[in-house]
Amino acid sequence: MRPGPWYPHREGMFSTDVIVVGAGPTGLMLACELALAGVRCRVLERRTEQPNITRAFAVHARTLELLDARGLADEVLLHGVRIPSIAPVPGSTLDLRVLDTRYPMVLIVPQSGTERVLEARAQRLGVEIVRGCEVVGLEQDSYGVVVSIEGAAPRTERARYVVGCDGAHSAIRGLLGVEFVGKQYETHILLADVRLAEPPSEGLFAVTNTGGAVIAVPFGDGWYRAIAWDRQREQVPLSEPVTLAEMSDAFTRIAGSDLGMGQLRWSARFLSERRQAARYRVGDVFLAGDAAHVHSPLGGQGMNTGIQDAMNLGWKLAAAVHGTAPSWLLDSYEAERHPVGANVLKLTDAFNQLVLGRSRVRNAVQRLAIRTLLRFGRTRRLLAERLSGVGIAYRRPSSDDHPWVGRRMPDLECDGGRLYESLRDGRFVLVGSSVDAFGEAAVHCAQMPPGYPALVLVRPDGYVAWASDSAGADPAPALAEWCGQPIMSGVRGQGPRRDSPEGWKPPHS
Repeated sequence: MRPGPWYPHREGMFSTDVIVVGAGPTGLMLACELALAGVRCRVLERRTEQPNITRAFAVHARTLELLDARGLADEVLLHGVRIPSIAPVPGSTLDLRVLDTRYPMVLIVPQSGTERVLEARAQRLGVEIVRGCEVVGLEQDSYGVVVSIEGAAPRTERARYVVGCDGAHSAIRGLLGVEFVGKQYETHILLADVRLAEPPSEGLFAVTNTGGAVIAVPFGDGWYRAIAWDRQREQVPLSEPVTLAEMSDAFTRIAGSDLGMGQLRWSARFLSERRQAARYRVGDVFLAGDAAHVHSPLGGQGMNTGIQDAMNLGWKLAAAVHGTAPSWLLDSYEAERHPVGANVLKLTDAFNQLVLGRSRVRNAVQRLAIRTLLRFGRTRRLLAERLSGVGIAYRRPSSDDHPWVGRRMPDLECDGGRLYESLRDGRFVLVGSSVDAFGEAAVHCAQMPPGYPALVLVRPDGYVAWASDSAGADPAPALAEWCGQPIMSGVRGQGPRRDSPEGWKPPHS
C-alpha cells in the first residue's frame, strides 16, 4: 500500500492533493467535487484564456439532475433554451416529457456558459486554476505522481493523484501510453455560429436527405449553431476555413433554405471520431471526459458524459485522499464508467449511421424500426431514458444486493425539502420513513412512494449504494462500509472505509 494522507510526515512533499489537467467542463466539475470534500486541488490549463467557442451545447436531464444536486442547475437553466422534444429520425418525435425527472428536456446552452458557471463555483470553493501551462512529462512512484510542466515558469509538481481531463488529444493519455481504440468517420462536419434573419419556428431545426444533414440550434441570445454534413464538401481539407457562403450553400441545397443566414462569429471543420481509452486508470492517474471517450456529436452526449465521469470520480478520489477509501473504490471508477462510455459510443454511432449512412435500404429499415418503437409507451420511455442519461445504472456488486443498488435515485419530496437538495454537501444520505435515529446521516420521508425500497443509502453522485424493502432493516453495516465512521456520529460521512466487511464484493470483481 502506498503511503497516503495517513502518513502525516509526508504531507509537505506534495504540491497539492490532486492535479486536474484541463479546465473544460469535466475538469472544472471534478475540481469542484474535490474542493467540496476538502481536498486540495489544482487545475492546469494549456489555454491562456477562455475562448469564445460554443462547442458542446446540449445539457441532458441526468446532467441537470447532478448539477441540481450541487445547487447549480438553476443558474445553468438561466443561460439556455429548453427543448421538450426531439426527432431521432425524420418523421418521428420523442417527447422528453415522458421522463420521470425535474428536467424533462434537452437544455441548449453554449459550453462557454456552462464553463462559466462551473468556474465561478470552483473559485468560490478555493480551487486554483493555472492557465498557460502544458504538461509534458509524467512519472509515478510509490508516493504519488510527478508532472513536468512547460509554460511561463517551467517546473515539476507532485501530487497524490492526477486526472487527465485534457480533451480528445489528451497529453496525459499519451504520456500513459493508453491506447485510444476506435475509428474516424469519413464525412467532414462543418460548424458555425451564425445569426438567422428567418429563424425556424421549431426549437431545434434538422433536415436529413441524400445530400447530407443540417441542424440549427438556438442559443437563446440571437445566435445559432449551424451544423452541416455536406456530401459535396466532405473531402475538403480540414485546414480550409468554413465560410458563411459555404454554410449557406449547404443549408440551401439540403434544407431548401439558409434561414436568412448572416453574421458569422466562429466556424470550424473537423472529422468526428469514435474512440475510447482502453483504460481509465493507470496507477494513480485517471482519464475522464474527452480524454477517455470521443464520438459523433449527434445526440449531444460528450459534455454530459464527461460531467458525469467527474461526479463519479470526485467523491472516490476524496475518500482516497482522506484515507477512508477501501482498496477497490478507485478501481470502481473504471468499472462503472467505462461501460457507460462504451454505450454512449454505440448510441452516437447508431445516430451517425441513421443520419449519414450510405446504404439507403439499411437506413430506411432502421428509420422504420425507430418510428415503430416510438409508437409504444414503454420503448418510447426507454429511448428517452437512454438519450437523457436518466436510465444509466451501474452493475450491482453482487446478485444478493437489492435490485436498486447501482440505480439512479430519483429526486423525492422529503421533510424539509427535496432529496437532491440534501445531496448538496456532497456526502452520503440515508433516505426512509424511520431514519430519525441517524441524525444528519438521514433524510426523513414520511412514506416512501410505491415501488421504492423502504430504506435507501444514496451515494454523493445520486446513485444507490444500499437499499432494503424493510423499514426495520439495520443500515449500520452499509453506513459503516460506505461512510467510513461510526453509525451514530451524526455526520453524513466522508467516504468509504479502507476495509470492506467480509463477504462484500467490489464492483469490479
